[in-house]
Formats: sequence, C-alpha cells, structure tokens
Amino acid sequence: MFRELARKKQQLSQEESIALLRSAPRGVLSLIGDGGYPYGLPIDHWYHDEDGCLYFHSGPVGHKVDALRACPKASFCVMDEGCRKDGDWALHIRSVIVFGKVEFVQDHAAAIELTRQLSRKYTSDEAYIQEEIDKYGHEVLVFKLIPEHITGKITKES
Repeated sequence: MFRELARKKQQLSQEESIALLRSAPRGVLSLIGDGGYPYGLPIDHWYHDEDGCLYFHSGPVGHKVDALRACPKASFCVMDEGCRKDGDWALHIRSVIVFGKVEFVQDHAAAIELTRQLSRKYTSDEAYIQEEIDKYGHEVLVFKLIPEHITGKITKES
C-alpha cells in the first residue's frame, strides 16, 4: 500500500526517523480539505515514545478539524535544518514522512495531560503552561496520528 523509497541509499533507519520526529519543532500536517483539495498546515507536535503516536492540539473548530472529521487519513512531514559537509556547498537535509490515521482524544483529562506534555517540548515554564491550560483547556481538542508507515531519508540539495 505504501511506496518504498526509490533510492534506498538515502533511507534513514527507523531509529533516525523517530529521533527526528522527537526533535523537529514542527512539521506540515497534510489532510484532504474542502472539495478534495490537499490541505497542508504547519503545526507543533509531540512524539509519544510509549505508544509511537504523534500528538497535536487544536481549537475545537476550523478547516483542519472539519477535514479530520471528514477523512481521518493524514500525512505529517518534518525536516531538519540541514548540514554542510566539509568543502561542500550543498545542504544535506533529513526528512521524515508519517502516513496514518487520526483519532481525536475523547477523554478530557487525558487531552489536558497530553497538552501539558506537548507544551513541555517547547517550554519548561510550568506556570505559563498551567496559565494557558486554565485559559483554554476547556475547549482544547487533542488528536493523535497513529502511524501506519514511517519513512525517512537524507537528500543533498544539488
């Protein structure tokens, strides 16, 4: 069902792919939007080591939520900043694409805790996190992308 990488020498190991999913600050979530048009949006995420899923938070309404309710299939892409090898002008960029299905987290207490974990990826300011949860937690929507296929690669932009 999912395509294999054409250039196998560029493929990242599963461990390298997961490490990039953990460390990348954000990625692009791609959905099937209105009228069947692709809808890609930059979004923060958190990779949960225990279940291997990616978690996202959102407001309760909007294009993204409507698209997810209409079709749970999604892909999520992250990439690093790239690096240059000595004497080389071209960047070497690692990227990962995750294909899977999205499920909304129905348990509100679990959604709040997942929001807290996701927030800790970006700040250690617990007071700020609690303040945001106090303000917006009543309407937060958390969803997870359950991976069906993960593929990573390194490319040279030349």
